[in-house]
Amino acid sequence: SQNNAKVAVLGASGGIGQPLSLLLKNSPLVSNLSLYDIAHTPGVAADLSHIETRASVKGFMGPEQLPECLKGCSVVVIPAGVPRKPGMTRDDLFNTNASIVATLTSACAKHCPEAMICIISNPVNSTIPITSEVFKKHGVYNPKRIFGVTTLDIVRANTFVAELKGLDPARVSVPVIGGHAGKTIIPLISQCTPKVDFPQDQLVKLTGRIQEAGTEVVQAKAGAGSATLSMAYAGARFVFSLLDAMNGKEGVIECAFVRSDETESPYFSTPLLLGKNGIEKNMGIGKITPFEEKMVAEAMSELKASIKKGEDFAKNFK
Repeated sequence: SQNNAKVAVLGASGGIGQPLSLLLKNSPLVSNLSLYDIAHTPGVAADLSHIETRASVKGFMGPEQLPECLKGCSVVVIPAGVPRKPGMTRDDLFNTNASIVATLTSACAKHCPEAMICIISNPVNSTIPITSEVFKKHGVYNPKRIFGVTTLDIVRANTFVAELKGLDPARVSVPVIGGHAGKTIIPLISQCTPKVDFPQDQLVKLTGRIQEAGTEVVQAKAGAGSATLSMAYAGARFVFSLLDAMNGKEGVIECAFVRSDETESPYFSTPLLLGKNGIEKNMGIGKITPFEEKMVAEAMSELKASIKKGEDFAKNFK
């Protein structure tokens, strides 16, 4: 495989951006790492550049350096924005993060329209529709290349199931569909490999824990931020899968929040077969239990409202 990817991280100095950049620097799949933020990027880049792996690292700071940062990128990861504080929902971040994502994706549409765009900035249920609308405005929209990174939900589901069943978490795989907030997060425990069974009360509790796991971290950090290290891990996992697929590896499947015809919601996360051009095939929801069907039905109104909120914002964004 060619393994010559130029990857940009927008928001590289932040709580997610720094550990994410470290994981990307450590990967043989990355040859150029382009780091962007509004502060501290030269320091982060200098620090990472001393690591004995082949990826060359460059730091870019401030809007005037953003075009240079993005030129020639094959993948752009966006963790930029403000984190949640105790008592906040992901939706409370909307006003600040919506503007940040619209500004950054607008630059991507201009300077690397062909790149794979991976959005981590919350609320993902709204920031992905914003990204799509921005790319449409610039006439370069390709729904196969815009991903809302929901991988952390999968990582958490795998970990929690493994804990309860005494399994090796690295061997557990739970698809998580829907969106990336509260009850829109729908873990398909019935499709877990290896197969696992839980009594109904335990299943309800486990599902609730997966849905609220982000809040668990926000509360434990007591005002000092949200999930940064596990999110950086999950973001890197998604990027590595994408790069593998772009390099021609077969059978790479990850869930992500994308433009979708699988349900009545215009965006929905399901397992996706990744390929050279992004989404090769949407694998759909598959066979699910009545309990899971009910969760899908109950997620719809919140999902649609979050999506509409993002689209409306993008239409009025200058």
